[in-house]
Amino acid sequence: MSTSGVLSEMVERKWPGLLEQLPTIAEAMASLLRTIIVALFVLTFIMDPCMIPSGSMEGTLLVGDFLLSNRQVFAPEGPVGRWIMPYRNVGRGDIVVFYYSDPSLLVKRVVAVPGDRLRIVDGRVYINGVALKEPYARYGPPSPRADDPFPPSSYDDPEVDPQWWRQMESLTHNGELEIPPGEYFVLGDNRDHSEDSRFWGFVARDSIFAKPLVIYFSLKRPAQGNVQTRRNDRLGKEEDFLARLTGFARWNRIFRVVH
Repeated sequence: MSTSGVLSEMVERKWPGLLEQLPTIAEAMASLLRTIIVALFVLTFIMDPCMIPSGSMEGTLLVGDFLLSNRQVFAPEGPVGRWIMPYRNVGRGDIVVFYYSDPSLLVKRVVAVPGDRLRIVDGRVYINGVALKEPYARYGPPSPRADDPFPPSSYDDPEVDPQWWRQMESLTHNGELEIPPGEYFVLGDNRDHSEDSRFWGFVARDSIFAKPLVIYFSLKRPAQGNVQTRRNDRLGKEEDFLARLTGFARWNRIFRVVH
């Protein structure tokens, strides 16, 4: 009997039926390996996980929401990119993830694109003279600057970047801000409590990194070091054990599509 035959007989005697199961085990391991490779590819090159740290997008995104974002949808097209990935331009109403200052990322909503004329009166956004329909916008409780018109007629807010003020002044005509080529104007959905383009300026097209797709988890109590806690986000103390066990997450927000 050959050496391989002897080994097979020994294995069969010690682990009956193992040899018959080996092809199935090998197929399962190959399938698992393929799944891991695809998951790593998706997370590395397509999806980007991140957590919402502040309330500037409240009404749409809450403090503690964990997002999966598509980092390819706004990426520059390659010679064959259009046939592989669904690239498209950034449009009004898109929620975008962008570089604010490397490596910091912010999440805001685009309200004006290159060529638009923008003004804000009594909290309402007007694009090219027409009021923008914004069912996602949230107002109040108002901050002291909530009703200030935009663009402002004078520099009287210390929170406005001076360099941005000079650029804004040069682009304002007849009370409207003209959005230059390659630039986008973004606002937080929580309009009265958001630091956005009104205070620091445009977002360059090259800075736009990804588009949020889905909330894959949501924490009620994120780690204090990772968030900016808002007063109205405080939770009471639960006495019930089950409430303590299940109350750390917003289960109804998991797998919610972002739009």
